[in-house]
Amino acid sequence: MSTRSPSAATRTIPTTTATTTPTTATPTTPDPGGRPLTVAVVSAGMSDASSTRLLADRLAEATRDGLDGVPVRIERVDLRPLAHAVTDHLLTGFPAPGLRAALETVTGADALIAATPTFKASYSGLFKSFFDLVEDGALADLPVLVAATGGTARHSLMLDTAMRPLFTHLKALVLPLGVYAATEDWAGETLEPRIRRAGAQLAGLLAPGTVRSTRTAGGVPAGGARAERGGGFAEVPDFADLLARVGP
Repeated sequence: MSTRSPSAATRTIPTTTATTTPTTATPTTPDPGGRPLTVAVVSAGMSDASSTRLLADRLAEATRDGLDGVPVRIERVDLRPLAHAVTDHLLTGFPAPGLRAALETVTGADALIAATPTFKASYSGLFKSFFDLVEDGALADLPVLVAATGGTARHSLMLDTAMRPLFTHLKALVLPLGVYAATEDWAGETLEPRIRRAGAQLAGLLAPGTVRSTRTAGGVPAGGARAERGGGFAEVPDFADLLARVGP
């Protein structure tokens, strides 16, 4: 199953807290390990019904679908209700019960989906402050799927310039594929294939050999649409032909 160290994978996960909402998939095949896999989903959306939360939820569902019958438990952690508790912990060093439960959910999971809105071409302050509270080594070898939302696709590189370095520093295993959803992506047809492909990639790390094929999903970048052949440049001559005309 997961490559996570046994001590982290067998840690007890809280089932009901003020900030987590557990959801258990109905398995079609028994779990050889005797327990469902746990995927923690952290969302730093700034409103109750945020696009960041929506993206995180859809990635979680894509991961569950990719596992194709392997029992999996989704533990959701919304950071917005924990904002005051995060600040208090940074100042006092003592976590409130709800925050402690959220941290244990993240560090005790078999995989993590982390989603944040984009601020100043980076993650939000609340997102960073929460992960500042994670103990050194607590996320070691944990598969992490990073995701972000923003107003424009021009900031999509923040997945590689901000989020990936953060989780690499925490010694997590960051998936090669992240998902950035710009405003225009929600009305297009390219976001869902990227979500499905990322979910399948995370599922492949959790349970190799059980993942559905995503070869047809495609890989259109954030804010982009798949162009028709030629892309408006059908009349532009081939560069190799131009060189051939010049001669030696």
